[in-house]
Amino acid sequence: MSCESCGAEFTCDPGGACWCFEETVRLPLPAGGQSRFKDCLCARCLARLAGEAEPRS
Repeated sequence: MSCESCGAEFTCDPGGACWCFEETVRLPLPAGGQSRFKDCLCARCLARLAGEAEPRS
């Protein structure tokens, strides 16, 4: 599988033990049709987006 954001290749196993099940980064799920991405992201892009979504003080 390739990351929709950067094109990096990564493995995905939604029926088994995919890396994302162990991921500690949690992003709020956007309402239907409001996400700029329609498919999976790699760990690096997911972490980058989580950093952008964190509230700033």
